[in-house]
Amino acid sequence: MQRPPLRQAKTIDNVFNSAYWHLGQQDFTINEIRIKLERKTENQQWIDTVLARLIDGGYLKNDYDFAVRYCELAFSNQLGKGAIKRKLQIRGISATEIDNAIEQVMDEQNVDSFEMATSRLLSRFVNFYGTNKEKVYTQMTTKGFSRAEIDHALAQHPQRDTLRSKLAVKADKVDLTTEIIKLFNKGKGKTLILQELKQRLIDVSDFEETLYQLTLTEEIDFYQSCKTELAKKRYNLTDYKDKSKAYAYLSRKGFDSDEIKEAMKLDDE
Repeated sequence: MQRPPLRQAKTIDNVFNSAYWHLGQQDFTINEIRIKLERKTENQQWIDTVLARLIDGGYLKNDYDFAVRYCELAFSNQLGKGAIKRKLQIRGISATEIDNAIEQVMDEQNVDSFEMATSRLLSRFVNFYGTNKEKVYTQMTTKGFSRAEIDHALAQHPQRDTLRSKLAVKADKVDLTTEIIKLFNKGKGKTLILQELKQRLIDVSDFEETLYQLTLTEEIDFYQSCKTELAKKRYNLTDYKDKSKAYAYLSRKGFDSDEIKEAMKLDDE
């Protein structure tokens, strides 16, 4: 829905009132207030006069003083340097003034960014059940903390062992039998299946027993699977180089030497 046009100022007092109203809502930079007043009037002399009086009266701060005040409030709210820089840059403050303001306030208030990251993490997370490592890092990064600061904070957390990766959390919900069958149906041998399960942080302590049971029920037959995968290729097994390539291919698929030799023998027959 389109906003109705702003009522234009008829006198300089209207411009003053508009500026006071905006500043009563929150702090603004000089340029931000100028932009708002330019929507109220095209009279640049009125705008310049109002801005000058606001600055003289202490209602408006220059960019550096604005950045210092912002840093003071941000650090008191446990906002890290990264977030402060991003937010002040968006508001048009130069990088040099931002860096100088951050340095000044950190020095005056004895701000330790590592301790602040630790305090924020402890206040936000009693433990890490219901979340994961990636989410915690994302949240802390959004609040302006560096990787080193987050690592330090996590190392100090008494429940750090409860923080697990997204992959590990997902792995808890996996059914080992189902995953083995899925990978087998994709033409993968035992070695490759085990490797992929480990990469996905799935508990493979029952892998051998599960595989044995699946073999007994004939849901899995690696000898047949190896032969099927070989048949998909056009290797000339009477040629030594081609035969070596076929062996290497099946080995990469996770099949063992007995399965590969049997597949090649059967293929020859």
